[in-house]
Order: sequence, then structure tokens, then C-alpha cells
Amino acid sequence: MLDVFLKTKTFNKAIPSMRASSARVISNVLNGKSLTESLSEIKTKVAIKDQAMLQEICFGCTRWHIQIEAILNKLMRKSLALKQPIIHALLTVGIYQLMRMRIQSHAIINETVAACDDIKRSWAKGLVNAVLREFQRNEKKILASLNTDITIQESHPEWLVIKFKRAWGEARAKKIISNNNIPGPLVLRTNNQFGDRESYLKTLDKLSIKSISTKYSPVGIRIIEPIPIDTVPNFGDGAVSVQDEAAQFAAPLLDIKSGQLVLDACCAPGGKTCHILEQQPNIKSLLSIDISKNRLEKVKENAKRLRLEPNLLAADICDVDTWWNSIPFDRILLDAPCSGTGVIRRNPDIKLLRKASDITDLATRQLQLISALWPTLKQNGVFLYATCSILPEENDNVIKDFMTSHKDASILNINETWGVETEFGRQLFPEEKEHDGFYYARLIKL
Repeated sequence: MLDVFLKTKTFNKAIPSMRASSARVISNVLNGKSLTESLSEIKTKVAIKDQAMLQEICFGCTRWHIQIEAILNKLMRKSLALKQPIIHALLTVGIYQLMRMRIQSHAIINETVAACDDIKRSWAKGLVNAVLREFQRNEKKILASLNTDITIQESHPEWLVIKFKRAWGEARAKKIISNNNIPGPLVLRTNNQFGDRESYLKTLDKLSIKSISTKYSPVGIRIIEPIPIDTVPNFGDGAVSVQDEAAQFAAPLLDIKSGQLVLDACCAPGGKTCHILEQQPNIKSLLSIDISKNRLEKVKENAKRLRLEPNLLAADICDVDTWWNSIPFDRILLDAPCSGTGVIRRNPDIKLLRKASDITDLATRQLQLISALWPTLKQNGVFLYATCSILPEENDNVIKDFMTSHKDASILNINETWGVETEFGRQLFPEEKEHDGFYYARLIKL
């Protein structure tokens, strides 16, 4: 009888609490895991109704972690970050909610304390309760006692603040840092193979989805009030893709003509590959390469949704002999791996996971990539170098070093009004309600 009962009985697995799950995500990030990866693993285990709040808390805790850490140092004699990282993360979750979410304080404290059971730290209930209530009672006094330095007030690592100031001056650096803490807007790229932007704007208006045309991109639309991507009309049919306005400049800057051979190096997750094919469906061939087979799966998904068929290849682009057939390309796009300092507002864990020493290593790699690809470009061919960094070490300095050793390279001016002109290209900065930070330099082979 017992065997029959066990085979037929359905046991419901307990759904973890949203705050306990938030603590697990934050603990993972503080241990070196990316926010996106950790959140994607844990999000599906939480009740559907709690998933949006889980995401908001995790992004918020990461975005403001440096400031929250300073607050916890005021509230506790010894940090729990090393001995009890999950409790430390749970306190971070509680402080963030009390500071920046419109939820009743008593509900925040009660639910955060209760989460101790879920993370198997019931003994810590009294501690968590005491710390959060102390902050609730003395929030203004504690915040007033914090260091007034921008690293604490705007929650940015000191090394990054120094780099921003040295590169762009005090005033612009402050604006960059401030905008990094404002979540970026949802921006769509309309698919001209499906329909034009004006028609899609009318579709959004009929559904009472507030939107506006982007300032510079002729195919971009900014959604004014964020909505879940699965509610974007005709998204599954390929009418639009999610892509920031700054990234939408890549395909037009390549100036691709019918019948040309094009290479998209480091192509994942495929936004620019798909935009190239939407914009110029009559190219002879587009080869899209990425070193990661797993990331290429995402390119396949995007292309399939848009009814596009790019030629995808998993390869190390520096090992040219393993993938190039010796037929030179007319156009090459290198969206190089970078620090991501132009998209911190979308990836706030960059502030926690990146180190100053990373920048030199990245610049070395970027120069290697350009140098490896340059021989595959046809004479009079165009090479577009792009990053989502706002640090000159990864942008103008890389191009300068490349041109010093390659006398057959010349700058092809980018005559646009967006961003600011630099010695070798154009730099965009993250702007509130507008585009992310991005860099472009365009070269021609003599």
C-alpha cells in the first residue's frame, strides 16, 4: 500500500521566498558571479507574481551596494561578508528596500526576518531584525553621517570615478555617474522587412503603450513606461527587436552595398548581425563569428524569430587560418569585448566585478583582435570598431596604437551629430531616457 501511495501522491516542492531568493542572487554576485546569470538561474524558482520584484531588488541592491555597504558598517561592529555572506546579502536586501522601495517598513522587516528560515539561518532572525529596525529608526541620521565622497553617495568604485574624471573632466564624469544609477529605457529596433517605424508607433498607440521615436536612429522606438517584453506587439513575429539606440548605429555606419562580403566578429547575442541583414538583405554573404557556441545559440534564436539566416561559426577570430577562406571582406564589424562601462545602468554588477587591472588586459586583447582581422579586409574596405565602453584606454588609445603599426589604415570620419567627436571616432555617453554609452571608430584600408 505504501508503495502505491508514494507513486501516486504528488508532493509540492516549497517555493522559496522572494527575499531569500534575492539574498541568494546578491550573495552569488558578491562571490563573483554575473547578476544576469545568477538571476536567470534563481528567478524561475520564485512565484511568477514575485519575479518582477525579485529583479527590481537584485538590480537595486547591486546598483547601490557600495553605499549600502557603508550603511551596514555604521550599523554593525563587524561585517558578516566573509563569515556569513548569505546573511550579509539578506541585510543588503532589507536596507535597499527600506531606502528605495515603496513598501511599508514593517512588511519589509517582517518578511526579511522570515527569510532567515528559508536560507537556513533561523538563528539570525534577532540580528536581522535588530539591524533593520535600527536603520528604520535612524535612517536620516545614518545617511547624514556617511562620507560625502561621490564613491559612496553615487555608489561607484573609486578607481572608476578617477578614470571617468581623468578622461572627461569633473562635470561630465558626475553626469555619467549619475546616469549610471538610472535604469536604461526599453528601446526597440523596428524591422524594415516587416514594416516601417511609423506604422509600428500607431500599433503601440492603439494598445495604449506610450512610446516615442528615438532621437537619432531612424528605426528606433523608446517605450516610455517599461513593459514586459512578452507584451510587445508582434515581437514573436519579428516586427521589432530589443536594441539600445547607440547599438543601432553600427549597421548604418558600415554602409554595406548589395553584393558585398561582410564579417561580424564577436557577434553574440546577434543584434547587429540581424540588423545588418534587415538593412541590406541583398549582400553576397554575412559571416557571423563568436568564440562561444552557447552564445551563438542566442544568435540563432534571434535570427529565427526575425526569419533571417546568417552564416554562424564558432571560432577564435584571432586564429584566422582556422576559419578564413582567403577571400577578403568588404566590410568588417568588430564589436569588441570590453569593460561595459557604457552600459553600467543595464549591468550594475560591472561596478562590483570589474577591476582597474582589467582595463589594460582588455585593451591588449582589443588590439590583438583588430590586428588579427585586418589582413582579412579588402583594399578600400571598411572596418568598424565598436565597444560599449566610455574609457579612452579601450577606444581611441587602441585605435591609435593600431594605426601606429599599420600604415595602410586611415580614419574614415563619422559625420554624425550624436555623441562627441574624439581624435579617431565618436563617443556616446549614457543619457537619461536616451542611449547607452558607446564608441565607434571607422577605418578604411588603403
